[in-house]
Amino acid sequence: MTNEDQPKSAKASEIKIVDCSPIHYSAFKLLNEEWIKAYFVLEDADKRALDDPEGYILEKGGKIFCAMEGDIVLGVCALMKMDDDNFDFELAKMAVSPTAQGKGIGYLMGLAIIEKAKSLGAKNLFLESNTKLKPALSLYRKLGFQEIEGYNSPYARSNIQMLITF
Repeated sequence: MTNEDQPKSAKASEIKIVDCSPIHYSAFKLLNEEWIKAYFVLEDADKRALDDPEGYILEKGGKIFCAMEGDIVLGVCALMKMDDDNFDFELAKMAVSPTAQGKGIGYLMGLAIIEKAKSLGAKNLFLESNTKLKPALSLYRKLGFQEIEGYNSPYARSNIQMLITF
């Protein structure tokens, strides 16, 4: 990792990426609802994942990570198993608290998701986003994702899809 790739905060060294447990589900929901409602409308697919992360993500072979500073959840991100012939997993529901943005937390979570996908035997990792979320797109490109076309999204807000191949 170069200095350029290092998180921007001295406190980033205190950030731990951990498996999400049931006590973190409310933070997973809150952080995601916060950013989605700030830019878009909460959709049915969002509600299904956020209201039942265990059934919608974990029981289907996915993972949820929390970026923690002590006992405080600063960020969340999901690795969702996809039921698709072309894609193995999806990086989804990444959110960082507005008070912690710009500290490299998204990058740390992205690296953790990529490593977990690889360890589960994934050949690729998919994501979808929106072009008005410039910092998110910059992060995804920094992690190695490239834009793809031809995927029908269940989200009205999604206008860009990206993929990283291992």
